[in-house]
Amino acid sequence: MSRLLSPLLTRDAIDALRAARARGDAAWRGSLDAGRTEGDVALGADGFEWGGARWPWPAPDDAFKDRNFYAALPTGSGSADWHPVQRFGRALIKLIPTEWGPPTFEIDGIKMLPTAQVSPWEDAATKVALVQPRDKRLLDCCGGLGYYAAHALANGAAHVQSFEKNPDVVWLRRLNPWSPDVDDAANAGRFTLTEGDVSLAITTLPDAHFDAALHDPPRFGIAGELYSQAFYDQLARVLKPGAPLFHYTGTPNAKTSGRDVPGEVIKRLEKAGFRAERKLDGVFATKGRGTAPARSGPRPPR
Repeated sequence: MSRLLSPLLTRDAIDALRAARARGDAAWRGSLDAGRTEGDVALGADGFEWGGARWPWPAPDDAFKDRNFYAALPTGSGSADWHPVQRFGRALIKLIPTEWGPPTFEIDGIKMLPTAQVSPWEDAATKVALVQPRDKRLLDCCGGLGYYAAHALANGAAHVQSFEKNPDVVWLRRLNPWSPDVDDAANAGRFTLTEGDVSLAITTLPDAHFDAALHDPPRFGIAGELYSQAFYDQLARVLKPGAPLFHYTGTPNAKTSGRDVPGEVIKRLEKAGFRAERKLDGVFATKGRGTAPARSGPRPPR
């Protein structure tokens, strides 16, 4: 998953750059990587310098919208044009700025990470801390932008095996400076990102292979298989006895339908052999030390 190098421009950033240029300033100081770093951006008549490269000014009639990132994406002629960081396959998937810096992303307008009261980056840090990743082999079931994996790696995980089903989300990761990079030398041999459906791939993983797991699936209505008894039985199979699991659930439709999704998850996890309780906005569970549940599919290869 090689990086796509580009500044990430927001409407505020391009307005500030243009204002500095209009004043005749030689440089503008700020961040063009979603708050990851801050530095001086040299300004010129034909473009500006960032990341060791020169980037063209957006066209004067380019209308930059709020709540969007724009990146200089290559064209067939070898040049680059500014486009929103979004893709439309089966759904519109886009990278979204936040007041905290680290971006979130949306699928058809539904925000996929918490941002109202906490940074999605700090939210991920809190949840990763629950499974104490240091020196552990960790399964990251639904990778998203990779914030769980980034914190697990930063906190000494021996290896993170991450799955992400949606190729458009994987593409967002290539432009998001906060997403971990499998090609980063610091992650060499410690990070695997597989573009694939974890509900299928998990049946091929070996027994008792992982020391911990993080599971942040889409809501039940669009990914029910990731809340199924069959999937939880597989989680129990691939985790070692005593392994911790954090499972994000949220509380979807709790007020309108009366449905208790976390409660349903706890019952299924307990049936699979976990001890489980409500924690934060999900469920924290520990794999029991008894007999593993019966297999729900063919024996995976070792």
